[in-house]
Amino acid sequence: MSVENSFVGRLFCVARRECGIMRKNWMYLFCMVVFPIIVTVFFTSLMADGQPTDMPVGVVDLDDTPTTRKLVRQLDAFQSTEVVGRYASVAEARRAIQRNEIYAFLYIPRGTTSDLLAMRQPKISFYYSSASYTAGALLYRDLKTISTLGSAGVGASLLGAKGLSEEQVMSVLQPVVVDLHTVNNPMINYSVYLNTMLVPGCLMLFIFLVTAYSLGTELKFDSAREWLSASGDNIAVALLGKMLPQTLTWLAIFYGYMFYVFGVLHFPHPGGTGYILLLGLLAVLSSQGFGIFVFGLVPSLRMSMSICCLWAVLSYSLSGTAFPLSAMDAEIKAIAQLFPLRHYYMVYQLNIFNGYSVGYSAFYIGALTLFSALPLLVAGRIKKNVLVYRYLP
Repeated sequence: MSVENSFVGRLFCVARRECGIMRKNWMYLFCMVVFPIIVTVFFTSLMADGQPTDMPVGVVDLDDTPTTRKLVRQLDAFQSTEVVGRYASVAEARRAIQRNEIYAFLYIPRGTTSDLLAMRQPKISFYYSSASYTAGALLYRDLKTISTLGSAGVGASLLGAKGLSEEQVMSVLQPVVVDLHTVNNPMINYSVYLNTMLVPGCLMLFIFLVTAYSLGTELKFDSAREWLSASGDNIAVALLGKMLPQTLTWLAIFYGYMFYVFGVLHFPHPGGTGYILLLGLLAVLSSQGFGIFVFGLVPSLRMSMSICCLWAVLSYSLSGTAFPLSAMDAEIKAIAQLFPLRHYYMVYQLNIFNGYSVGYSAFYIGALTLFSALPLLVAGRIKKNVLVYRYLP
């Protein structure tokens, strides 16, 4: 058997043909290189500080005493908060929230200082918008802290005036001290939590779409038989050869992203390099396998790409990053297993972020492997479509 007619020879013949297609079609360059790099730089730069900073808040200070003004200055000193406006009434501050001028405001009624000094427990109110979940959660923390600090400051002064030592004062104001340690992310860097899922999700979306696009264009431009003929009418060779250049490109992009976040930005990865390389490989192969599977079921360029896009978008909601999957209904938990991003997230969380052994993630690694093998179920159907299908615009 000559080299050209061997399995390897035909494989490289198809791969060489695919390289020519990729070189001539600018869509591949933008979707496989330019857009992934833009997405990576955009999201990592957007959260370069780790947490949102200087989010606008307002103040309704009807007491306007040195004590309340000190509280406002302390609130403004927080990293996440910037006092940008003072309002004459609650209604005016509420309208500012509705106009998206501020995310929250602190309301200090008249007589607050005198009630504090007389130990009459005045009420300080704060209002925040949860339209932006992250902003609402962070500002709630700051506003609650400043409210607690206000009462604690006055209490400390009164107890000190009664002759109590500093240690005795602290035992009264804070009888239980919380020693908080955030596992693997002590700085509470939101970029570590979000960009390790947002960017891979976008990359998997691009892989879904490009895989379906590369197969669909063969039918659309009536070159599918030429593609199959280059493989010696062997659909396995045809699919492997077509995906090989794309796989190598996607691996370079995925590993480049991982090197950037773990090596350059120093995201925590106690699991080590081995799991990073394994997860990158499984992410690329499972995404390509799913894209081929969808095209095999729906041999239409437009429909297969639409399904892939929908599946990728739903992955964010069902991966467990925004809302824990354990708190969802049993039916949703079952459906979530059909999304590669869910299993990617679990392998990352268990093996890379927390450093657990592979035994903890065997199910999720197996699931990604099964996604990679999905083309075996539709290979025969794809060959049949190549031979008999006629593209309908």
